[in-house]
Amino acid sequence: MPDRSSYPDGAPCWADLNAPDLESARRFYGAALGWEFQDKGPEYGHYTMCLWKGKPVAALMPPPPSADSLAPAWNVYLSTGDIERTIAAVESGGGKIAMGPHDIPDAGRLAFAFDPQGASFGLWQPGVHAGARLYGEPGAMAWNELYTTAGGAADAFYAGLFPYRQRQIGDEVNFDYTTWTPEGADREVCGRLRVTDPAHDLAAGGGSPFWSVYFAVADVDETAKQVAALGGSVLQSPFDSPYGRLSVVKDPSGAAFTVITLAF
Repeated sequence: MPDRSSYPDGAPCWADLNAPDLESARRFYGAALGWEFQDKGPEYGHYTMCLWKGKPVAALMPPPPSADSLAPAWNVYLSTGDIERTIAAVESGGGKIAMGPHDIPDAGRLAFAFDPQGASFGLWQPGVHAGARLYGEPGAMAWNELYTTAGGAADAFYAGLFPYRQRQIGDEVNFDYTTWTPEGADREVCGRLRVTDPAHDLAAGGGSPFWSVYFAVADVDETAKQVAALGGSVLQSPFDSPYGRLSVVKDPSGAAFTVITLAF
């Protein structure tokens, strides 16, 4: 897939990991996903770009000194052309702003928020940095979805932030899933799953609603084996779906993500 230089408003555009041990995370993801790394230096808190084919596709970051107890987790950022407007919509829709907006020199503006059910997500207003430079190919992000206990309420909240076209999949009882397409876009960019067994289905998110990140790999069965061999764990063994073969895993620090070999 060609380079990505922009993302429509509402599309997941970036993901970074709260990594309590940066060197351990580099070893794991370098071996499991084939990434190389670029440390941005102490002036950026050693924020570390994950590179595939020399291009940034995600990042690792050590927790700030004030957040030593922050749980290891992948953070998903939604692109916005007007972060102030989106922040106002978060608050008017019953969500909370946890941080920002902050200017990131030579990159863009960010904020961090919680939706009404408690799922955290980032907002990114691009400057020079639009987000992941590659998408939908092995080594890069390929999908994102919200795991939540509230189906229609979550749909309504996020549609208040961005004018998504939301398409229902399933019967809303046994499988309540919607896909979201940003205004003016020609493809779905993320999904929402209403969990039916919170104790089990939210385990990857520490028991709370959360945004998940999918990374494409060439061979999901082999990657799942590598994850286990590298000290991670396989939460859901590889299985087939209409979109590809996938597996839910955790890295050695306990941060969950999904790997997928795309069907197309």
